[in-house]
Amino acid sequence: MTKIYLARHGQDLDNAAGILNGRRDQPLSLLGADQAHQLATKILKSGIRFDKIYCSPLQRAFETAQIIATTLGMKQPEKVELLIERDFGTMSGKAAKEIESLCAPDILKTATITYFLSPEGAETFPQLMARAGKLLEQQAFRTDNETVLLVTHGDFGKMLYAAFYGLEWQDVLSAFHFGNSELLLLEQGTALEFRKVIAIPQFNS
Repeated sequence: MTKIYLARHGQDLDNAAGILNGRRDQPLSLLGADQAHQLATKILKSGIRFDKIYCSPLQRAFETAQIIATTLGMKQPEKVELLIERDFGTMSGKAAKEIESLCAPDILKTATITYFLSPEGAETFPQLMARAGKLLEQQAFRTDNETVLLVTHGDFGKMLYAAFYGLEWQDVLSAFHFGNSELLLLEQGTALEFRKVIAIPQFNS
């Protein structure tokens, strides 16, 4: 089976301002670019090697993937539409601190994030799970003896994790924080003790 590493993009300008981005297409902040460089350097030093890098088409993910590819001396990453972040619907552009007041009781609160579940126009987490399953079934991710890096986003990244291991989406949302420029390894047999291969300091991410 293909070995899949999963990275979240570095902090973007919306993250830095506490704004819910979804598919708003903001670039990396200065901190976000630094986080991406830290991740790339740690990957290089770790000896991890990728055969291919795929990324979301949004700037923050593509810029992160470019930094990693350049540091590792690889060709430019390939944009994959299915890796795009969740559509936040009417919550796009709202302040993150407003989630509870605007969406309760239709929310899920964790130690680090309050998730809105189904505001108008937003993708639901079951819909994200279905999209993640479709991505994982593609031939590009079933090639034997390859190691790939997928650079994506917080909500969709967690649903990729859930789909890969066949877990309930609610459980995965609560299980761990997937921070900016952090790296996970999707590997059978490690679902309950997820493998955060590389963690990066966050600072308002």
